[in-house]
Amino acid sequence: MGTSLKIGPLEVWPPVVLAPMAGITNSAFRTLCREQGGGLFVSEMITSRALVERDRKTLRMIRFGPGETPRSVQLYGIDPRVVGEAARILADEGLADHIDLNFGCPAPKVTRRGGGAALPYKRELFRRIVRAAVEGAGTLPVTVKMRTGIDDDHLTYLDAGRIAAEEGVAAIALHGRTALQHYGGAADWSAIARLKEAVPQVPVLGNGDIWSAEDALRMVRETGCDGVVVGRGCLGRPWLFRDLSEAFNGSPRRARPTLGEVAATMRRHAALLCEHLGDERQGVADFRKHVSWYLKGFVVGGPQRRAIAMVSTLAELEELTAALDPGQPWPEAAEGPRGRANPRSRVPLPEGWLDDPYDLAVPDAAAESDTSGG
Repeated sequence: MGTSLKIGPLEVWPPVVLAPMAGITNSAFRTLCREQGGGLFVSEMITSRALVERDRKTLRMIRFGPGETPRSVQLYGIDPRVVGEAARILADEGLADHIDLNFGCPAPKVTRRGGGAALPYKRELFRRIVRAAVEGAGTLPVTVKMRTGIDDDHLTYLDAGRIAAEEGVAAIALHGRTALQHYGGAADWSAIARLKEAVPQVPVLGNGDIWSAEDALRMVRETGCDGVVVGRGCLGRPWLFRDLSEAFNGSPRRARPTLGEVAATMRRHAALLCEHLGDERQGVADFRKHVSWYLKGFVVGGPQRRAIAMVSTLAELEELTAALDPGQPWPEAAEGPRGRANPRSRVPLPEGWLDDPYDLAVPDAAAESDTSGG
């Protein structure tokens, strides 16, 4: 169904984007997802200031595998000058093929300093950041990812969408939640439809509550969006990208791996992380957070789950996962929401932040946290 998603000179089919997630969407996880199906696979978020300062960890985070193309980097920043310089570095040094700007992070430690999902409220500051990124990126396409607003009384997505389109972005992704909602409640897909109507000249991508390929097709059908962004739905389930490829190509086939097949994917994921990080113990330790997502819904005893979630070597992981029932079929309980979904009681903001939406004061540099999401 539909046509390829066009992001500047890039053609993406199926029209699916892997959302940047801190500590998740590194080269290892992107490789797993890319092997399953097509799409655009975006790196973990990096901060513009850290890139400009040549922070060693940041430079490692934008390392792509030889088969990774196009190379997409998500950039976060709060200062137009610094964001522009970071975009210029990515472009001039050939470090990326596409830049995505993060204006969706709802983390309190970010919003309380005016960053993330709080920033689009400052319309002119938002405009200058987007303009600087587009100018710095040169021929590289720049996209924007954002939320609907701070809360229901301070919605920003229509103004921000129009500004981003005026400043030359190649696409806009909208997560249908406010910062106040965090990841709780239901995403408002109607906001995605309204944004699509407001900026018909720019591709609009929908994000929020895509737990299955059917959800993605329904979002496109109901909102008219040009593509979808998938985040928490693929946690412990990289084969969701196979389902999405099948669905957008009109096939009813869906991946329903047995526990043995899931265990094999877990071992491969851990091995890729060890290779990516260059250290077995560090790679296996990083993998442990994925265990509960992979095993969701399967009948696996508590002691077994805990033991697998505490492994420290690939050999241990091999031994413990080999003891799982390989023929256990994919359970219905594995479907549906994944990850934390707690709404907030309030959104921390700088003092007086809501007084003037056109104030050009740049937030404190401390707003450039390494927290990602949106």
